[in-house]
Amino acid sequence: RGYVAEATGANIFFVKDGEVHTPKADCFLNGITRQTVIGMLKDKGITVHERRIKPEEMEEFEQCWLTGTAAEVTPVGEIGPYKFEVGALTREIAEDYEKLVRS
Repeated sequence: RGYVAEATGANIFFVKDGEVHTPKADCFLNGITRQTVIGMLKDKGITVHERRIKPEEMEEFEQCWLTGTAAEVTPVGEIGPYKFEVGALTREIAEDYEKLVRS
């Protein structure tokens, strides 16, 4: 199809201008961790766009993380030539998710 979909065994999220972008779950497993994180983001009032993402768009994103049963919420520093910061939102969601599953 030519769009970003997921990583091996994990779903992917990107951040741009304080809003989260994640591929639309129309060709991969809509993981429970993914659904939980989307709910957490929406509860915080953060806009989540579930949409088709072209690979070349990755250069526009500031942050990136993966979600999955094993990955939980794992920051991504780079994908090929694209580099991402481990920003405040990535850290906050990782910490909040860890608190949720450890409580």
